[in-house]
Amino acid sequence: MGGKTEKKVQPGKKTAAKKAAEPVKGTAKKPSSAKPAKSAPLKKAAKTAAKPVSAKPEKKQLAQSASAPAARKKTASACAEKKSAAKISAGKKSVQPQMPVQEMPAAKEYDESQIKHLDALEHIRLRSGMYIGRLGDGSNQNDGIYVLLKEVIDNAIDEFIMGFGNTVEVEVKDGRVKVRDYGRGIPLGKVVECVSEINTGAKYNDEVFQFSVGMNGVGTKAVNALSSYFRVVSVRGGQCAEAVFERGKLVSSRSGNLKQKQPDGTYFEFVPDEQIFGKYSFNMEFVEKRIWNYAYLNSGLTLRLNGTEIKSSNGLLDLLTREIGGKEDASISLYPIGSYSGTHLKFAFTHTNSYGENYFSFVNGQYTADGGTHLAAFKEGFVKGINDFFGASYKSEDVREGIAAAVLVKIKDPVFESQTKNKLGNTDIRQWIAAETQSGLDDYLHHNPEAARKIQEKIQANEKLRTELSAVKKEAKEAARKISIRIPKLKDCRFHVQDGPKGENSMIFITEGNSASGTMTHSRDADYQAIFSLRGKPENMYGKKQSEIYKNDELYQLMMALGIEQDVENLKYSKIVIATDADNDGFHIRNLVMTFFLGYFEELVTSGRVFILETPLFRVRNKKENVYCYSEEERDKAQARLGSSCETTRFKGLGEISPSEFKDFIAPQTIHLTPVEISQLKTVPRLLSFYMGKNTPERRAFIEKHLLSNADIDA
Repeated sequence: MGGKTEKKVQPGKKTAAKKAAEPVKGTAKKPSSAKPAKSAPLKKAAKTAAKPVSAKPEKKQLAQSASAPAARKKTASACAEKKSAAKISAGKKSVQPQMPVQEMPAAKEYDESQIKHLDALEHIRLRSGMYIGRLGDGSNQNDGIYVLLKEVIDNAIDEFIMGFGNTVEVEVKDGRVKVRDYGRGIPLGKVVECVSEINTGAKYNDEVFQFSVGMNGVGTKAVNALSSYFRVVSVRGGQCAEAVFERGKLVSSRSGNLKQKQPDGTYFEFVPDEQIFGKYSFNMEFVEKRIWNYAYLNSGLTLRLNGTEIKSSNGLLDLLTREIGGKEDASISLYPIGSYSGTHLKFAFTHTNSYGENYFSFVNGQYTADGGTHLAAFKEGFVKGINDFFGASYKSEDVREGIAAAVLVKIKDPVFESQTKNKLGNTDIRQWIAAETQSGLDDYLHHNPEAARKIQEKIQANEKLRTELSAVKKEAKEAARKISIRIPKLKDCRFHVQDGPKGENSMIFITEGNSASGTMTHSRDADYQAIFSLRGKPENMYGKKQSEIYKNDELYQLMMALGIEQDVENLKYSKIVIATDADNDGFHIRNLVMTFFLGYFEELVTSGRVFILETPLFRVRNKKENVYCYSEEERDKAQARLGSSCETTRFKGLGEISPSEFKDFIAPQTIHLTPVEISQLKTVPRLLSFYMGKNTPERRAFIEKHLLSNADIDA
């Protein structure tokens, strides 16, 4: 694990990855049924996406079922409002809620002729969701194209874990991915089988791979099946083997001796198939974050992303420092970040002044977004360690309030609750993880008395805050009893998250005013779409105590409607959708709601539960056709296509859209949702302070710099 010297590439020399990418030179043994590999690049599948903060996302018309954020009114206040506390990556979110019951077609005769056989890769293409989860267009960090990238890199990480190769080179450009590792290389006689035959690979052999990150031998097969072009080259002992596939079908394969010796290892190159993913693009911010996670989890490993070197010397400690901030961010981290490193368990932790808990949990290098038994065991061990050290019986919520922690566990046979591995299900690991966490924390507290004092002060402050909240809750008890039966501003849906599969696609729209909520009420599907109506601009809750929520009737009702008063894990809806007008007031309300969530329920945002609803700004129509446009550019194109006799309508508010039209904008096939995402937790307090705090000279200077005249505003 680490300590190996990095190999430098001399100027003018080709890197190993580039050499591997060239046609294999040597005495090739060509099968009679295979053609030589073509090295000419295929047509570019897509352009690599720029970072969302610096470029506008691609926009398409509703008729084409693609996504686009609504164009904004360009006024001075809108400039400040649009740069929200959380980074927003625009993109289509294909919601697939409970569909209306449709009439079943007449069943065909069920006999031998109806039985079909698919080979493994055909099955992956037909049922891709079973293998990679969602598809998506690259606008969400969990979209399938990132899973393909992950599966290939995982193989390189597995080699590093086993002690072979301390460098991985990754290139993502124009929709084409290239990965070169310097491990042992796939055995030359099994290259084709290892990337095309399910249940073939060394991941099943504990003597070869003890703590595998990959899909247990499925990963590269899934990448192969779902790529329009897939190439693998294995180099071992001066020899190599190459195979080229298209959509899982072998196009060519060859093997032979290398004329110029190269280091052992494996080279993968693939282009995700647009027939599966549609028009997609890689968001390089998402890619970079994944690469950094690999570096944090594998100290001593050097990764190069498009030529930029990424490495970590302190593992999870570096991860928390980057996310939360270290000594230089004393306002964020209350004490120097603590860490523990064992053979099978590693963790780092600190406390902040934020509400809620934030965890980054990993199993064998796999990020488990939904946690699992390993994270539950860590929480249990942490509370026990604190209570044993202080000889107290603090409540778990007081110990963990404000905590930020990263946890990595290495186990031989991980059992995940889905193929995409978001949640660990092993139950036999809980006891030893809890015990080792307790022991590691105890050791840290004994060696860091000042940090121990800060932790105790934080716990006592949490106790005091909880007591204050209890008093406020008692005062509001009567009101709570009244609205627990019926919340006046809530038009609820039939199914919630707690109802299992029926509630998986439930969502609640937070709207402004009765006009918008009235339109949505007549357009929604009451089975899975709820509506909560704000009466206008809610109170700015930046910098206020949590007890203030109970003194604000509107936000208190919102909290109760969501079901998150006791714990965000009790959230009733799968998605929280902020649906405001595309004008200055709408942007302001959007930011006020996001400030409320980020200030008190940050986990809702970090877990990917909060979205922005994008609705059309314009309708361009003639007697034959209606075109809904999300920007001035789309409007101009539609006007040119429909001719001079067309009529253009500008929707300034949601209430101006008729229920019959609005139904299409929130239907599962055509809804446009932009996820609210945070790049780094430590940026949130600064951004909230700048945009939602006092009107400082810096903010006034910002507004003056971005002030636009009425002539610049296209309304």
